[in-house]
Amino acid sequence: MKVPKRLNNIRKRLMIRLTKNVGSASYIKNPNAGVNKDIKRVLISRPNGRLGNILLITPLIQDVVATFPNCKIDLFVKGGLAEVVFKNYPNVDRIIQLPRKPFNELLKYINTWIKIKKKRYDLVINVVPHSSSGRLSAQFARAGLKIFGGAEGLSDKYPDYNHIAKHPVYDFRNFLTQIGFEENTAPIPPLDLKLSAQELEHGNEVLKNLVDTNKKTLSIFTFATGAKCYSEDAWELFYNQLLEQFPNHNIVEILPKENVSQIDFKAPTFYSNDVREIAAVIASTEAFIGADSGIMHLASASLTPTIGLFGFTNPETFGPYANYSTAVDTRTTSVEQWLATTRNILDKARQTAYALGLIPQIKSVKN
Repeated sequence: MKVPKRLNNIRKRLMIRLTKNVGSASYIKNPNAGVNKDIKRVLISRPNGRLGNILLITPLIQDVVATFPNCKIDLFVKGGLAEVVFKNYPNVDRIIQLPRKPFNELLKYINTWIKIKKKRYDLVINVVPHSSSGRLSAQFARAGLKIFGGAEGLSDKYPDYNHIAKHPVYDFRNFLTQIGFEENTAPIPPLDLKLSAQELEHGNEVLKNLVDTNKKTLSIFTFATGAKCYSEDAWELFYNQLLEQFPNHNIVEILPKENVSQIDFKAPTFYSNDVREIAAVIASTEAFIGADSGIMHLASASLTPTIGLFGFTNPETFGPYANYSTAVDTRTTSVEQWLATTRNILDKARQTAYALGLIPQIKSVKN
């Protein structure tokens, strides 16, 4: 049964109204009674099922585990992707999944909320401060310590606070200082799918069947949803320039499930319905280039240098980072600058690999 859009809009407005005054940035029950700093049971709430949004909570989970190595984490999410994404996260214990279409599975939807209430947690973290469902779930859960997010003053202290993957980590670290922990100044963890050695080996084998792996390979993703998708003309120009300026590289296009290509399938292509396999193939390439999308975040989570092309969404909020990754604002830059950024990132990655003894010498990627 297809639920009318009007009903979904009513549900959203109702959730906003219900959570309007729910929770401050943080919550400590009975602070005068002392705070239990031995955190063993954690609930992290991010009731969204999109691939990118699930991947963007991996830095927070890494930070929680680094702080509390013996903790067990439950995730309150939507859909089934979290099970795939966190397959190799041993601290992730239980994944509580909201159905994607609540009105179609009303009993399951209600039962999912009941699951939150049944268990007692030491700490509950709401990832996105403006998420109505997230705030409500944090309020609904039983715990003495709760982080609703959006602490005041942190955006002044941390220039990158507004990044959607980083601000939950800053909120978490700030809360820890409130309960007696020393300030954590370590770099924010990267997005990380934690691909296994077997998965990476499989990705290498797949790439060998696509191109000559005696040459380095660039992976591209030419699709994105809505206004984030660049035109065929823009991609055609960029692709031709890649061929011209990187003649010693293969170019492989990662295809979306829609099986469309903005360069008309001119490059070798790869598609899989397994996101971990896609990530493993991207990890076998020297760099990834694509617009803001779930696949761009997947490339970043494969720990591959990622160049994100941003012409619609805010790169300061969604841009890839770590492992030499960067966001390019295509509204204020030219194709030549996109190519220069790609070359610069590849050179930096190779210099680091040389310093670590992973390659015998530095070779410029200018040709």
